[in-house]
Amino acid sequence: MSEAFTAGCVQFTAGPDAAPNLQVVADLVRRARDAGYGLVISPTFEDIGVFRRVGESTDVVRKEMYDFYDKGDPPRHLALRPEGTASVVRAFVQHRPAVPWKTWYVAPSFRYERAQAGRYRQHHQLGVEVLGTEDPLLDAEVIALLDGFYAELPLRRVTLHLNSLGDDTCRPAYRAELEAFLAARADQLCDEHRTRFRDNPLRVLDCKDPDCLAATKDAPWQLDRLCGPCATHFATVRAGLDALGVRFSIDKRLVRGLDYYTRTTFEFTAEALESAQNAVGGGGRYDKLAEDLGGPPTPGIGFGTGLERLRMACAAEGADLVGPSPIDAFVVDTTGGVAALRLAQRLRSAGIGTDRAWDSRSFKAQFKLADRSGARVAVIVGPDEAARGAVALKPLRGGEQVEVPDELVVARVREMIDAED
Repeated sequence: MSEAFTAGCVQFTAGPDAAPNLQVVADLVRRARDAGYGLVISPTFEDIGVFRRVGESTDVVRKEMYDFYDKGDPPRHLALRPEGTASVVRAFVQHRPAVPWKTWYVAPSFRYERAQAGRYRQHHQLGVEVLGTEDPLLDAEVIALLDGFYAELPLRRVTLHLNSLGDDTCRPAYRAELEAFLAARADQLCDEHRTRFRDNPLRVLDCKDPDCLAATKDAPWQLDRLCGPCATHFATVRAGLDALGVRFSIDKRLVRGLDYYTRTTFEFTAEALESAQNAVGGGGRYDKLAEDLGGPPTPGIGFGTGLERLRMACAAEGADLVGPSPIDAFVVDTTGGVAALRLAQRLRSAGIGTDRAWDSRSFKAQFKLADRSGARVAVIVGPDEAARGAVALKPLRGGEQVEVPDELVVARVREMIDAED
């Protein structure tokens, strides 16, 4: 992989630096599984047509997607996954699982962007998707799941923005009205949208350029022109969020960056980040995407949240995503035998996170590793303790060392851990 590409990538890492990544993933997985979601694993690359369905006029497809031809005869035109939803919906269309199909995923995604803070050519997206129901209260449940996930992070200044983009009944007339509005003000738009606003008029509303913001100040809004069913759907979503205690702000400019959204659209922004790059996650309803990919009409909704952007947002608030160490006990062994191997296995089998040193390190070196591991208790076994059938337990955050019989080690270690909690 070229240096130019890897300079814009963030990878999962091993060792202590991996703890924040894994903790965040584990938190979302727990919440998703508790709500009945199952894991889906989609391929890293797909036929390019899958991703073109997200919108030919979007930057994701026009400028940011990595695509290539394989060695087939004839060669097939493929693309690296730029986002998670299209692949999941393609899998649904192909395999037709029972509905509602509730899934979660964590996957690397690829976009060609200039490497900068919070934007990487390879980044990691966590998300959920539900296909098979258009119930607006499901929209509220999905949004609340992401809201609750953020609430568990050291991230306090987050705002939920909510909008509705209508459907095939009310959006065509609105789009025509907006296009006429923009045509009359084309000379006031930014350089990009002055010539491209007809490709996707809604994208102009999301433009952060001061010229576009000023030119669209009095623009017509989809939210004010919803048909009856869409208006009722959106009202029910809002009522569901109110019932769940999820606070939100109506944002008529919110259109998101992909074309497949219908009706409910939402985005979470971090106030600590610059406004141009402050979205930490979002999603919405995509009731036409399965049909666009060759399947039967199947409503869907989901969200995605970027791991790297979350870490950046937490850091901007002076925090990090590092959770408590998964290691509670560290075995220090100076016998040079298999005592530490057996002891570590016993503790792990009892559900106690345990690590140990290797390569016959000195007693002092092992204690340094124990401190660095984040463990709370050092479980010490030396020749004298082994001869007595005992081990020594030393609290690593202050406390007296005690010796206990070997058969009581698990119970006493758990007592020490619980005492700190």
